[in-house]
Order: sequence, then C-alpha cells, then structure tokens
Amino acid sequence: MKRTILLLIFLMGFIIQGAFGQADLSETKENETTSLGIVIYSNDIETVWNAMRFANFSKNQGDVVSIFLLGKGVELDDLAKTDEDIKYQTDTFLENGGEIMGCGTCLQSRKNNEPQVCKYSSMKDLYELVHKNDIVLTF
Repeated sequence: MKRTILLLIFLMGFIIQGAFGQADLSETKENETTSLGIVIYSNDIETVWNAMRFANFSKNQGDVVSIFLLGKGVELDDLAKTDEDIKYQTDTFLENGGEIMGCGTCLQSRKNNEPQVCKYSSMKDLYELVHKNDIVLTF
C-alpha cells in the first residue's frame, strides 16, 4: 500500500513538472526566430501551392525561409507561368526577401537554362540548406 502511494506521488510530481516545463519552453520559443529549409521535389500544383503558402506564412511569422527545388520541383518555374495562385505565392515569397534555389542538373535536364523564379544551384547548396536550418521540410 505504501509503495502504491509513493509511486502515485512520484508520478504526479513527474507529470506536474513536465506540464510546467512545457509551458516555459513555449514562452521562450515564441520570441525566437526559426530558420526553415523547404525542399520541393513535386510538380503537383496543390502540393507546390501549399508549400509556397507555408513558406509565406512562416516568413510572416518572422522566420527565415529558404527553398530548394529538386527533381520535378524545378518545374515551379513553369507552374508560376501557368497557375495564378502559384505565381502569386511565389512572387510574394520573393518580394519579401525569400530565396529559391533550383538544382542546376534538374533544370538542365528539363532544358530550362533561364529560370525566372530560382537561381541555378548545386548539391552543395542543398547540403548547406539542410545543414544550417533548424527545421527542414520536404514537399
């Protein structure tokens, strides 16, 4: 009986300590800037649109956001020419100081030698994006 009571007291103390610890963390995190790296490797209109919306939302929260286009993702350049919603999201991101890099090899394989929304980049740039950012998301 005493063991059960001691175990319950210990567990309650652990739970209470965890709850207060989480509250303190969330207060600290609110004031910090987060750096996000977003890798887009899809050419699906809805997926790309949502990735760009999220990038813009994150920038509006004060975060630093970088985007790397890989594989089919480099087709964002063509999607921005044909889809008004993607064009709007992409233009907004770039106008607010966002950076979009595109895999040079992937661009070349699609014969896109003059991309409009991204700059030619390399695996080294992708590595640096992954290495330097607090959070990396893929779409």
